[in-house]
Amino acid sequence: MKLALYQPDIPQNLGTNLRTAACFGATVEIIEPCGFAFDDRKIKRAGMDYIEHVTYTRHNCWKDFVNWASSNNHRIILLSGRATTAYTDFSYKMGDILLLGRETSGVPHEVSDYCGDNAVTIPMQEGLRSLNVAVAGAIVLSEAVRQLGRMQL
Repeated sequence: MKLALYQPDIPQNLGTNLRTAACFGATVEIIEPCGFAFDDRKIKRAGMDYIEHVTYTRHNCWKDFVNWASSNNHRIILLSGRATTAYTDFSYKMGDILLLGRETSGVPHEVSDYCGDNAVTIPMQEGLRSLNVAVAGAIVLSEAVRQLGRMQL
């Protein structure tokens, strides 16, 4: 499995996602530009000692990421509060990429249009709109890994 972060805004959330990916054996795809100066020192600080246990790749832009994903036969699954399919009702496949939007603005229409029906939501209490992006990524990644039988205790 892979986590993809669309133009992340907050380095601490990127670090948390890197740590989560390391623990689940997932890789991370970072779609630039980031909303912060992306340097190894900040990323290492945010990812703590887990950073050495995760592989991450930086993509210059959405178009480059889509071309890479398409050429490698990866399906992109958008996590969105606007989706109508609960993350537990979606059938994940090996090689799927779970796409997280920007903390401040989600993803633009071109990204959600590209993903189409490959979008999932985390049901929440009425009147509440969103979880922290790192928390949402961990919840959906956990379910995808569980479905694929890759959880190890």
